[in-house]
Amino acid sequence: MQDMKRNNIKVIFHIDVNSAFLSWEAADRLQHGESLDLREVPSVIGGDPASRHGIVLAKSIPAKKYKIETGETIFSAKAKCPELIVASPRYDLYMRCSNAMVEILNEYTPTIQRFSVDECFLAFSNMEYLYDDCMKLAYSIKSRIKKELGFTVNIGVSSNKLLAKVASDFSKPDKVHTLFPNEIKEKMWQLPVEDLFMVGRATLPKLNRFNIFTIGDLAKYDLSIIRDQLKSHGVMIWNYANGADNSEVRKSNYINMKGIGNSATIAFDVEKREEAHKILLSLCETVAMRLRNSENCCGLISVSFRNSKFNGYSRQKKLHYYTDCTWNIFDEAVKLFDSMWNLEPLRNFGVSVSDLRTNEFYQVALFEDKNVDRNRELDRAIDRIRARYGSASVIKASFLHSGIKPLMGGVGEDSYPAMSSIL
Repeated sequence: MQDMKRNNIKVIFHIDVNSAFLSWEAADRLQHGESLDLREVPSVIGGDPASRHGIVLAKSIPAKKYKIETGETIFSAKAKCPELIVASPRYDLYMRCSNAMVEILNEYTPTIQRFSVDECFLAFSNMEYLYDDCMKLAYSIKSRIKKELGFTVNIGVSSNKLLAKVASDFSKPDKVHTLFPNEIKEKMWQLPVEDLFMVGRATLPKLNRFNIFTIGDLAKYDLSIIRDQLKSHGVMIWNYANGADNSEVRKSNYINMKGIGNSATIAFDVEKREEAHKILLSLCETVAMRLRNSENCCGLISVSFRNSKFNGYSRQKKLHYYTDCTWNIFDEAVKLFDSMWNLEPLRNFGVSVSDLRTNEFYQVALFEDKNVDRNRELDRAIDRIRARYGSASVIKASFLHSGIKPLMGGVGEDSYPAMSSIL
């Protein structure tokens, strides 16, 4: 009986890249001969370094000393730290680094869930009773990633995904932490309740009104009151506070990815339709490339924009077919844009796709472009060239001398949700 129980027990690793976008940019620059490590100086990823437009997507530890926050404008960040180094986001680089990490992880276990571009869950069977072995394995994986790829990760080790996720978020960088059920009271309950997964800005003040300020406060609170006040969400976070999670590590490709989005703030007022369409094409290029990399097709396309006063508009369209072709996505995006725009000056554009399904079995729609197979092969050939030689290695001729970047924007916030309510 004891052996049967052991056979059903798993150890879960949660691997989280430390300051992923900035770490990957820093590692790439060092590998290409630069001597300055962006991780050791005030630096951020985001926006346009020349125009100072856009927002901070990632920051170095030295940048934190200037109280620079993720999500604030580049202009504001530069005001806090004039010597701040700003690097534009490079999605193609992020995917190469992410894929290289997963190639290493595949050597240790076939049960890997890529939860985001910089996070993975790994499941190992029959290891909970071999604590020393699983810790040696975690340190070995961490060291190998650092040595071979040039960036660091945190690894959380536990018996379920929730606790492994919490553990990986303990002190950083380049650390291994455990959070097994017998360690919850000591290691997790004293943390602020806002550190608990799924306790967001809307939930926090509600919990504070009940004098719930730590995860332990929530874990020990009367569940009937929590259920009455916060309904099913309250029950869920109460369970999380007590370390309860039975979700499996699902071996699949970005199973939790709900959509892929990209947006950009422009340094000038866009008043010409031709310019607007080129910006949409630039955004569609990166969105479609990411869609293909995730091995999905989309059935819903959304377009949004903001005028010079930053009033926003958006519209979406459900397709009668599924696609991962750049030109198909661009064509639909242009139609949506033209149906909304009243010729007012614009400063921000966004394109996103959702209603995703695997592209493993691609079915051509009856009225779809007859050249779809040729276009898909062309898209993939361009993706391979860009992945190997950089995003600027292949660009569309329409961008020449236009002053508009051929691949605009970076990784959108909705592309790879950090978590969903279902682990």
